[in-house]
Amino acid sequence: MNPLLRDALRALGFMAAYFGCVVYAVNVVAAPGAVPLYWPASGLALAMVILWGLRWTPLVPLAMLLSHSLLASEPDDFLAYSLVAVAAGVMAGAWFVRRDMTIRPGTVRYGFQVLIGGVVMVLVSNLIGGLAMWRGDMLPLPDVAAMQLRWMLANLLGVASVSPAVLLAADWWRQRGRRRPEHPAGLGESLLWNVSLVGSFLLMAWGMSLSHDFALGLSSLPLAVTLWGALRFTPLRTAISVLLTVALIAGFAGLGLAGFHPAQRLLDVAILLVYLCLLAILPIVLAMTVNEHRAVARSLLRRASTDALSGLPNRSTFEMQVRQALRDPANVPLALAYLDLDNLKLINDTASHHVGDELIKSVANALRAQMRSGDILGHLGGDEFVVLFHNATPTIARERAQALLHAVENSRYRVGEEQYGTTASVGLVPFQPEQVEFAEVLSQADAACFHAKELGGDRVSMAGGISGSASDPTSGMRWTIRIREALQNQGFMLFAQSILPLHPSMETGAHFELLLRMRDSRGGTPHLPDRFIPAAERFQLAVKIDREVVRLALDRLEEFPHAGTAIAMCAINLSAAAMMDEGFVGFVAERLHRSSFPADRLCFEITETSAMRDPARAQRVIDDLRSLGCRFALDDFGTGFCSFGHLRALDVDFIKIDGSFVRDMETSPLAAEVVSSIARIAHLLHKRTIAEHTETESVRAALSALGVDYAQGFAIDRPQPLDAYLDRIAGHVLAG
Repeated sequence: MNPLLRDALRALGFMAAYFGCVVYAVNVVAAPGAVPLYWPASGLALAMVILWGLRWTPLVPLAMLLSHSLLASEPDDFLAYSLVAVAAGVMAGAWFVRRDMTIRPGTVRYGFQVLIGGVVMVLVSNLIGGLAMWRGDMLPLPDVAAMQLRWMLANLLGVASVSPAVLLAADWWRQRGRRRPEHPAGLGESLLWNVSLVGSFLLMAWGMSLSHDFALGLSSLPLAVTLWGALRFTPLRTAISVLLTVALIAGFAGLGLAGFHPAQRLLDVAILLVYLCLLAILPIVLAMTVNEHRAVARSLLRRASTDALSGLPNRSTFEMQVRQALRDPANVPLALAYLDLDNLKLINDTASHHVGDELIKSVANALRAQMRSGDILGHLGGDEFVVLFHNATPTIARERAQALLHAVENSRYRVGEEQYGTTASVGLVPFQPEQVEFAEVLSQADAACFHAKELGGDRVSMAGGISGSASDPTSGMRWTIRIREALQNQGFMLFAQSILPLHPSMETGAHFELLLRMRDSRGGTPHLPDRFIPAAERFQLAVKIDREVVRLALDRLEEFPHAGTAIAMCAINLSAAAMMDEGFVGFVAERLHRSSFPADRLCFEITETSAMRDPARAQRVIDDLRSLGCRFALDDFGTGFCSFGHLRALDVDFIKIDGSFVRDMETSPLAAEVVSSIARIAHLLHKRTIAEHTETESVRAALSALGVDYAQGFAIDRPQPLDAYLDRIAGHVLAG
């Protein structure tokens, strides 16, 4: 709407309402020729200037002048003073209220600020009007004081009853459609309250007409209904009921209706108006107090049920909503998608946590846009989201999960000229509501998500298509318990497998790699690492295992001093978590300081993938451990995403060629060429190569021909317990 047209309509509406208030006060509330008991126009004027600004103040005396010209409500010789007084009073009162516009309407503080602003308005206008009457000798000074007291109380009653209703109605109009219901009462109670309020007015009028002695006491009937509304409904409803009650009682009292005698004496008028002011103020204060407590309760509930960062339901709320959906009698297929953002930690570490948080907000908004009717989206915290798809068969669920992946991939957060984004791993579990429990479905989805992340992320993994332990939603937790028990009860064992030089010029002495096993609690075959290491990495136990391996290795090496003299290299695998752990280097340094085994004979193996997660951090760890004398090998080379440029940047001594290329050398020319290329480039960089999974003598001979330095595999040696391996070396030393 055009602003000029809007302002014109506002002005016309205000003047019409102001004129209506004056008509009511002069012709209904006031006895002929008397000062009105109630002046609602003052409350309307104050509310108008508070809402629209001080520039609207001139409209108030203009509306008053129009009302006088039509009704002749004041003597002409006093009209000019009245116009000045009302303009100054409204401006002063509205200025007081508008000093702090941050206070939310409907609060107790806002209500008292409006009331105090009304008092300021009344005092200023009455001071100017009374001074004019006294200086103009219109009335004797006692009469001037009496008249001004009546006007002051009439204006104050107008402010107390009208201003809150107008201000709260305006706030409701601005917030319509954006605010949830703020009261616990339902439609039935609301209708009953409306009937009760009208009935209380009728009973009050009927009772007052029967008895003149306790007429005012019957006002407790609508007061009781108003207090009921203050406790159960919004402050706006209470303000409207207060306005109606005050207007009705003031009309009865002013005209002597329903058992009232017309109030003429100053004391009677003062008592009546003070009573009506209290009748107007107290219910509204109560309503605003209850509304504040209700708002605080909603805020606390929102904080308890909503994730503060994304604004989505948190874990407990999501679980409650899903359990309600599972109880839905409609037997429709459902699917649970568990999303874990990929590489968010890298963004937090390199860009800042603020960028990571903003990216999470962007992802949350993108996921919210993908929701359909009946879907439930939750944020479990950090980089984990979860979605319940409604009416989704496995095929539809997979398509929708793929849509979520695209939504995450397209989410961006811009900082200057830089754009940050991420991908996600999704675990998907289709199910029928009556067949499963929520905890089981969530665990399956979590396991499927972990499987998707292990495959490289940015993909959907559906439960049921997972092989191995990941298909069992409780296997990860069971392995975690076993790992903790093994750490506490020395349940880990070390095996050794030889690494053989393929050329006479290579370094002499025993070369071997330590291989980890975990004892079976029932005395069976020891568990291989591929069974428990995934759970250890998932539940942040990998670093503890790495420390245990270093401790066990040095303990055993120190127990065989004769073998130690013949050992050229003992290789120990490190997890990616050890490369990120701030205390691991210090632990190794402290343990080596107490050890008799030379640090330069230890070689730590790190995988290509783990090193490239944070190359700078990996190189710092390499430098710190190398300063102690240790050496390094880059394991599983050729299967990750490391380029030869990165290889130059990482200061390692050995490159271990991944066994998948070595096994296929005899059948795949490409595999043989890869092995040959790695060997040539490693030599150019002055690094030695070790070929894993050398299973046959023919492969061993081929590796030697290609220039590979060392070989490891069943064609060389089979893993055996470390104690037996060291005992054999010691025996050779003593025999020699």
